[in-house]
Amino acid sequence: MTPNTDIAVVMRVLADPTRRVVFEQIAEAGELTVGALTERNDVSQPAISQHVRALKEAGLLGERRDGRLIHYRCEPRGLAPLADWLGYYGVFWRERFANLRTVLKEMDDDKPRPKARPRRR
Repeated sequence: MTPNTDIAVVMRVLADPTRRVVFEQIAEAGELTVGALTERNDVSQPAISQHVRALKEAGLLGERRDGRLIHYRCEPRGLAPLADWLGYYGVFWRERFANLRTVLKEMDDDKPRPKARPRRR
């Protein structure tokens, strides 16, 4: 991923359920090879390789070579566009809910209250 990667790229890549599972497995394990991912999933090795490539191109995975093996790890900065987007809309919705709470309280305060009934003795 380049520094100018759009949020749409990250969302599109993570929209695929198999890719999300692969990403989550790598995040949980720290590092995994394509072979290890193939063993963990009911998906062919070429399909896993394509998913890993898409995640890597989106900047969500980094790699470490060890001889012929490539160990993939999550790149936290790859999630930055998504985190920024969620952060913006988190503030957006918190403000909207706070405004709604204020309006509802004002509406509730303006309601006529029923008169208390006298107690029977």
